Amino acid sequence: MIVTFIGGGHMAGALIAGLTRKGWANDAIHVVEIDAAARHRLEHDLKVHVHDDLQAGVAPSDCVVLAVKPQQLQEVARKLGQSVCDKLVITIAAGIRHADLSRWLGGHSRVVRAMPNTPALALAGVTGLYAPAAISPADRDAAASILGVAGMTLWFEREAQLDSVTAVSGSGPAYVLYFIEALQEAAAGLGFESEAARTLALETFAGTVKLATESQDSAAVLRARVTSKGGTTERAIAELDRSGVKAAIGRAVAAAEARSRELGDALGRDEMRSD
Repeated sequence: MIVTFIGGGHMAGALIAGLTRKGWANDAIHVVEIDAAARHRLEHDLKVHVHDDLQAGVAPSDCVVLAVKPQQLQEVARKLGQSVCDKLVITIAAGIRHADLSRWLGGHSRVVRAMPNTPALALAGVTGLYAPAAISPADRDAAASILGVAGMTLWFEREAQLDSVTAVSGSGPAYVLYFIEALQEAAAGLGFESEAARTLALETFAGTVKLATESQDSAAVLRARVTSKGGTTERAIAELDRSGVKAAIGRAVAAAEARSRELGDALGRDEMRSD
């Protein structure tokens, strides 16, 4: 399969690097990128075909991955039009719904939506996938293979669930980093030098995630094991509970989900004129 990425930003670069590590032929990967410096970097570092012309870049492909910003997707899709009529289209633009993208592509419905997250840049992400029932198993497998090079993939039956995926895993790295930031600042407040505070925070988080990943027990059970009665951890957790931290996280995720729906409504409007 020949794949063309529209947009050569960080996420596209991560996917391309993952594909080549998985044995994908460099000659089978094309990128359309308007920025000359980015084209040079992609060609030099990843050894893939680069183009500044949309139609020329798409012509040889079997699959097109739309990796532009959501605000740019309507313009790009309308320019693509019928040039993708025989191709699988994958979009990683957050918020843009299947029906809206299909309409901008002139009625082309062979489209898979993907919601990756930023750990994909370290090939350790998780991607939510959605496609209508009419999408063939072969196209589903192709989409999962391409996004799977950057981490795990999960299929969802309802498109609306991608708003929830956005709130949990799409925005989730920011929540995790927020906590790491707070723990590091707390360590510094106790007198640790900045590098020691950083190491303590990062390694504690990384080790705990590894422990939870490799265990069959729930996070709640694992936490209870660390929380000895009358000990330091029990007092710390009690303070977090008094401050309503868990409830605040729930409200934050709900707010992110609501914002994802709002952006989908706003970005899905037809604000451009057809050529």
